[in-house]
Amino acid sequence: MPATRPMPAGSQPVSGTALAIALTGAAWAAAAAYPDKAVRMVVPFPPGGGTDVVARGIALKFGELWNQSVIVDNRPGAAAIIGTEIIARAVPDGYTLGFVSMTHSINVSLYPKLPYDPVADFTPLILVAAAPNVLVAHPSVGAKTVADLVRIARARPGQLNFPSSGSGGVSHLAAEFFRYTAGIDITHVPYRGAGPALTALLAGEMQLMMATTPVALPQMKAGKLAAIALASRERSPLAPELPTIAESGYPGFEADTWYGVLAPARMPAPLVAQINGTDAKLLVQADLKERLAREGAQPAGGTPDEFGAYIKSETAKWAKVIRAAKVRVD
Repeated sequence: MPATRPMPAGSQPVSGTALAIALTGAAWAAAAAYPDKAVRMVVPFPPGGGTDVVARGIALKFGELWNQSVIVDNRPGAAAIIGTEIIARAVPDGYTLGFVSMTHSINVSLYPKLPYDPVADFTPLILVAAAPNVLVAHPSVGAKTVADLVRIARARPGQLNFPSSGSGGVSHLAAEFFRYTAGIDITHVPYRGAGPALTALLAGEMQLMMATTPVALPQMKAGKLAAIALASRERSPLAPELPTIAESGYPGFEADTWYGVLAPARMPAPLVAQINGTDAKLLVQADLKERLAREGAQPAGGTPDEFGAYIKSETAKWAKVIRAAKVRVD
């Protein structure tokens, strides 16, 4: 056992309370000076996609409010796992932030050997926005409402096909969620991307689909697709006349595509509060609201604890969907 080093003459032992106060003071000092250099925002998706577009809007506004550069660092690959691990392993000093989507809550059930824990290895900062998915059908199906679609599906078990951008993706899981919630038998056909999936639906090769609002809205307005219902908790200002699945007989149904800002675990509480407060300020700015609307998204907000609870609830919900649908990925 090593010898105990004698304390210098006249010194007093430091109590746990005193040490905690000192550390808290240091954290407040760091928060007061933050940020004094460029901040990196890791996006686990390639440039140009929906998550990247929203992230760049947030990064731009952060930079304006902080008077510092906020650099978007795209780290795609392995279904967002590569970039998300980079966020988890970063120093929790506020200079590496992560911008994630609902994939963060899905991957833990699709990939049981993730190199990180989606809850324990991160500090939730704020839920930025949510974009409702919309349930659409080819006009030949003859459905105009959720009740119509369910009735037709039950009369033709296994005969209605729905495309997706790929197994385990948002469009796939949102439709699977509807399938088991409504108790219907519909068949999944994966495509390599949302574009080919939508093309197959427009051609009448597929019968229904869960699509993002910006993608589906022009086709709905042109009468090429029948708008059935939104998969969000509330109606969207983009299509206020369109009911939700929840109000169409399936209370609690929600399959939004959401976006949020995370940091590595163990970030000091003052920094967490400061970044959350900055984000709350920018989410009410008109130009950012317009940018989000172009992606079919609406500002969210809230506290870090609320975002943390939301991540947990989403993780549990999608785990149930994945088990029920027996979803597998290669």
